[in-house]
Amino acid sequence: MSTVSSLSSAAINSNISAVTKRLEAPITSLGTQVAADKALISAWGSISGAISSLSDSLVHIQNISTINARAATSNNTLVATATANATAATGTYNLTSISLAKGQELYSGLLGSSNATLSGGAGQLAFTLASGKSETISLGSGSMTLNDIAAAVNKQHGGVQASVLSTSAGARLVFNSSATGASAAFSVSGTGALAQFAYSSASPGSEIKAQSAVNASLSLNGIPITSASNSLGSAIAGVTISLAGSGNASVSVSSSPTALSGSVLDVANSLNTALSAISTETKYVGTASSTAASSGSAKSGVLLGNFSAANLKNQLMNAVSSLESSGLSAAAIGLTLTSAGTVSFSSTAFSSAFSKNPSAVQTLVSKLYTSLDNLTTGAIGAAASSATGASSITGFISAQTSSLNDAINSIQQQITLISKQASATITELQKQYTAAETSASSASVTQAYLSIFLGNNSSSSG
Repeated sequence: MSTVSSLSSAAINSNISAVTKRLEAPITSLGTQVAADKALISAWGSISGAISSLSDSLVHIQNISTINARAATSNNTLVATATANATAATGTYNLTSISLAKGQELYSGLLGSSNATLSGGAGQLAFTLASGKSETISLGSGSMTLNDIAAAVNKQHGGVQASVLSTSAGARLVFNSSATGASAAFSVSGTGALAQFAYSSASPGSEIKAQSAVNASLSLNGIPITSASNSLGSAIAGVTISLAGSGNASVSVSSSPTALSGSVLDVANSLNTALSAISTETKYVGTASSTAASSGSAKSGVLLGNFSAANLKNQLMNAVSSLESSGLSAAAIGLTLTSAGTVSFSSTAFSSAFSKNPSAVQTLVSKLYTSLDNLTTGAIGAAASSATGASSITGFISAQTSSLNDAINSIQQQITLISKQASATITELQKQYTAAETSASSASVTQAYLSIFLGNNSSSSG
């Protein structure tokens, strides 16, 4: 049996290490549990993110009435084009005898170069619009070139714009009304060097009117219409017509599945992302497969065997496979489940079903929204709504994640306590070894002195 005095420093350190390892064994086990719980939280986080994206995509089919299910086409896009929103009534609208709205254009007689200073001194230039609005600019004699005048007019951002047209024979100052329509007509008055640009219909002076300001005019299904602009936003409810040229055109407004089809496709894509995320975290990889493959993808999912995850996947798939309303199924509008457990979508099938019965298709899409919205809300929850008065909802994923975090916090507290106890035990053990070594050393010295003393006395008596 070894005593402290017979142990070397290396042996003592080895003993302390062995005790330390034994005391810290529970910490290692608890750390493994923390790592496993964190892996579960990460897996639920991946699924939660995919479900959140699915929830976001559902917003676009939440209110079918706001989705534009109308399309407007023109038989003569050189004359008129059109767009329609969801409120537009279907039908055909004939536009005849179209004459475009125009703005007024004036140009001066030929002058010197665009940078030549005009004679006549400082002055003002005033524009009076037919709408009654007036605009005035003032220029000093040192800023009296055609370029200076045009820049000063344009700086106003008012009802008149100016430009300079330069030719080999000289330059002209051009005034254009900023808008179209009869109310955009204007007259000009000036003083000083600017007096030469004065114009009115009664007294045009040296200015030449290249174009008069006029309203657009046309007949819509035989009804005369005028407009200050070439964009007609109120002539037909829900339809905006853009006039592009003179002549005749026919605009047709019809039901269109394009916007709704695109929204359903987005939902299908987001649903596949969610299904893929769940499959990744719940997949099973056999021992042979995981041994043969070196990549991390060969490992089974950390949620393998988790009922909540597997059930969520099944319910998401069932929301599509069991979808039915008004004699239509999911397959009838192009939504089908593949053998790989994904959702495919055919816009062609959707368009075909929509053309036959738009309202039935819209009803079916609304039912799809309700089913998926209930599932996503149950999984990730929902915030309280002041608009509807609905209370906040905690999803089961959040509940499980919260429970796991609580478990981790509890384990970490245990680890901290065990670490403190182990540290105190090791410290006390080291003190005991040190005290024992000191005691053993003192005993050895005493024994040596006694040996010397006894040896000397024996010699004297002899």
